[in-house]
Amino acid sequence: MTEEVRRLYRSREDRMVAGVCAGLAEYTNLDPTMIRLLFVAVAVLGAAPGIVLAYLAMMVIVPEEAMIEVSSGSE
Repeated sequence: MTEEVRRLYRSREDRMVAGVCAGLAEYTNLDPTMIRLLFVAVAVLGAAPGIVLAYLAMMVIVPEEAMIEVSSGSE
């Protein structure tokens, strides 16, 4: 009964600004577009005044996912 540890990372591949929304989407198994739309809607409607500050904090605090080097074998 081994459980895989899930970690939150900023996406390197599916990013628009800093990869925060794509990382959240991957962590929660949701579509990145839905997370982005939710962030924008909350920011524009003013439902949560700190949403922009939270995004900026996540840009600084949440690490980027690691780069995986793929060897081509033709060196």
